[in-house]
Formats: sequence, structure tokens, C-alpha cells
Amino acid sequence: MKDILQELERRRDQARLGGGQRRIDAQHARGKLTARERIDLLLDEGSFEEFDMFVAHRSTDFGMEADRPYGDGVVTGWGTINGRIVYVFSQDFTVFGGSLSETHAQKICKIMDMAVQNGAPVIGLNDSGGARIQEGVASLAGYAEVFKRNTLASGVIPQISVIMGPCAGGAVYSPAMTDFIFMVKDTSYMFVTGPDVVKTVTNEVVTAEQLGGASTHTRKSSVADGAFEDDVEALSEIRRLFDFLPLNNRDGVPVRPFFDSPDRIEESLDTLIPDNPNQPYDMKELIVKVADEGDFYEIQKDFAANIITGFVRIEGRTIGVVANQPMVLAGCLDIDSSRKAARFVRFCDAFEIPILTLVDVPGFLPGTGQEYGGVIKHGAKLLFAYGEATVPKVTVITRKAYGGAYDVMSSKHLRGDMNYAWPTAEIAVMGAKGAVEILYRSELGDAEKIAGRTKDYEDRFANPFIAAEKGFIDEVIQPHSTRRRVARAFASLRGKKLTNPWKKHDNIPL
Repeated sequence: MKDILQELERRRDQARLGGGQRRIDAQHARGKLTARERIDLLLDEGSFEEFDMFVAHRSTDFGMEADRPYGDGVVTGWGTINGRIVYVFSQDFTVFGGSLSETHAQKICKIMDMAVQNGAPVIGLNDSGGARIQEGVASLAGYAEVFKRNTLASGVIPQISVIMGPCAGGAVYSPAMTDFIFMVKDTSYMFVTGPDVVKTVTNEVVTAEQLGGASTHTRKSSVADGAFEDDVEALSEIRRLFDFLPLNNRDGVPVRPFFDSPDRIEESLDTLIPDNPNQPYDMKELIVKVADEGDFYEIQKDFAANIITGFVRIEGRTIGVVANQPMVLAGCLDIDSSRKAARFVRFCDAFEIPILTLVDVPGFLPGTGQEYGGVIKHGAKLLFAYGEATVPKVTVITRKAYGGAYDVMSSKHLRGDMNYAWPTAEIAVMGAKGAVEILYRSELGDAEKIAGRTKDYEDRFANPFIAAEKGFIDEVIQPHSTRRRVARAFASLRGKKLTNPWKKHDNIPL
């Protein structure tokens, strides 16, 4: 018996070494942790239960039968983050460069199936050279099996991808179908075709970092939701995000103890809106002052900054926040911000996360660039997302809500549950200056008359009271009481039940 136990420990030690000490040292020299070190940091201490430690590939071509390391380049299993269950796979770059084989894919598929069956999220730590060339079409079939599971799990369990090394070719499409993608600066990249192929086909000379590094995907392409300095920060922030998310689409948002009074008054909000209607202010100040303990987890911080998306807690419960940011493009909606917010709203709706919308939007960004880029279709994505969402929706208009953009931002007409406005809100078809120039075109030569008309228009329409008279605004509230009113609104909506007409699925304007 003792010999058998020793043999088990010997094999376990061999499996834990992955590709061997020399390759582990090379991984550390690149500033990267190993697959197992990453799991140890991500999960609660001692909680990891590993599956398929002794799985080895079955390939016999190109001399592969002589090299069959345990684990086959991926560590899989389950554990807990702050006591809540999560399934995880971590690709091991020290074994064949983390490349995906038939058995490597089977290990990933196994834990994804278990995650869906047991209603728990999946976190993938990606560090792979792509498909294992020696296995040919078998590795491609493995990728497709993973893709299928990403598709079927979407909207059922949260899926998070952390890119911690190379992720190229077919490998990028699995993360692309997950709910969140995070990258590590300087050591991770994603692209469909690498720099060498790009040079051959298009004659463009570009580095891997320029083509698909963290800066590219967080600022330009919006493929990634955030980037971190190193592996340690990335894993620590994923733990923080995980605390905001439900385990599955039926579980409801997590509730945690809070030490911040829901009745807290913030006098400073009474002076947040500048006297000059064209002067910007930072909407994040309002978000932080409404949130429990000022804790705000922002998503896609570096992309389309004219709209803010992220998670807060109110009375210990997760709330998704969508807010116009007057500091960038005056808070206008455009192609990028519409796409960014629409995807976030749909995620929240899929997982029963209530949505708080903070509105200060002068309209959609004008120009040929926007029209040629399809702003109509992209703007419709956000409109569609809000319109189909059945979760509790609370809206606060702080200043401008003009034209179609007023409708889009979770208005009463898109089934907003509680729609509030500050006294500084201006709800109208357009700004006073533009409206007067259309209504009184014949008087444009008379500056004094036009100034009077503009003042008259502002007095009559640049306020929230006409919308309140029609019931489009439920209440005009004092800015300092925003946290209390929002907290009470969400508390009253906890029992909300709303269903959409039966359909196989919708046809969102993609």
C-alpha cells in the first residue's frame, strides 16, 4: 500500500512540474506566473479541486508519442472565491507552449459542462500558442467544441477570460464569446493573424503589441474590458469583479453586508451641476456618492469614455450603472458608446442585475464619420437593449436629455420603472439655441429678438416639469437625496416580474 501511495505522490509531483523546471524558470523570467501559481492566487487558499491531472495527449505523429506530459498543457478544476463556487481552467505555457490538442480541449469542455450543469461561473486563464499543429484537424475540432459550449453557456453562467500570454488565431474566438475579457499589459496579446502573416499579405510592418496588445484592445478595438500591470494585479481584480456577479441566471445578485446608510445625504451633489450649461463635470463623482462605501468597479474604462459602465452596490446588492460622461464629447452618444453600453445592459439583463442609468446627454454625435459608420444601427442596439430589458430600471436625469438620446437612455417609454430628474434637468427635443433658429428662422437677423426667444424657450422647456406633468418623470428630486431615492426605488422593485412575448430569440440590429 505504501508503495502505491508513494507512486501517486511521485506522479502528482511530475504533473505539477508541467513542462519542467527549466521552462518554469523561463516563464518567470518573462514576468509571468505558471498556470498553477495563477490558480493559487485566484482562488481561496486550499479550495482548488483539480480534475484530469494525469490526462495525456494521444498523438503519435511527428514523434509526439515520446513526449506525453501529464495534464497536456491545461490545469482544470473548481474552487471558491470568497466562499462562492467557480470553475477554472489555466493554460500551461510550459507544456507545448500551452497549445490546444484534442485532450486539452476535452479537459476544458468537461469543466464548462459541469459549470452549466451546476450553475457556477467559468474563468479561463489563457496563455497559449494556439492550435497544436501536430494534431491537425483534431485540434481545430477541439476549438469548435469549446466555442459551442461558450455559445450555449452565454446568458446562463458568467464567463470571464483573462489573457495572460499569447492568444492567436482560432484561440481568440472563445474569449470573444465570453462576458468579460481582461488582459495583462506587455505580456499578453490577441489577434486573428500575427505580425508575420500581416506583413506577407498587406505589407504592413507591425509589432505583436501594436497589433493586439492590451493598449490596442482596451482603447481602440474594445475587444478587452480592462488591462492590468501584471498577473498578480489581474487575478486580484478578477476576484473583486467576481464578488459583484451572480453565480448564474437564476441565482439573483449576491448580497453582502454593508456599512453605509441608504439614507445618507450628500449635500455636495446640490452644487455638482455648473451654472454654465456648457461646462462639464465628472459624472463619476455622482456614481461614487450613490454607491455603498464609494465602491465602483468600472468596465471598459479606456474605451468610449463618453459613457461609463460598471458595477456598484446599493444596500449590499449589485447594481449595473450606465452613465453619460459630460467630460468627454459633452456626453454625446456615438457608435462606440452605444455598442459599449448596449452590451453591458444586455449582460445585466441576462443575469437579473438591476440597472441604474444616469443621464446627461445632448444627443447623438453628428458628422459623416458617424453616419458612414452606421450610427443609426449602432444607436439602435442601445435602444433595443434597454427596450427588451426586464430587470428593475431606475433612471436619474441630471442635466440635458435631448431628442432621441432622451428616449434611448432608459426613458419611461422603454419601460423604465422609476424615472427621476434633478431640478437642473432639461428635457426637450433639442437645445434652446437650435430650436429657436428653426422656429424663428425669419427673425435670425435680429440678435435681440432671438436672445429673447431663446430665453423664453429655456424658461418654458429647459426644465423637468413638462415631462413630469405628463408622467414621463415620476418625481423631481433634490440632488442631495439621490442615494436615498435610488436605494428606495430599487428596494421597491425587488419583487418585479415582467416577461417579454414568447420568441425563439430576438433579432437585435447587430
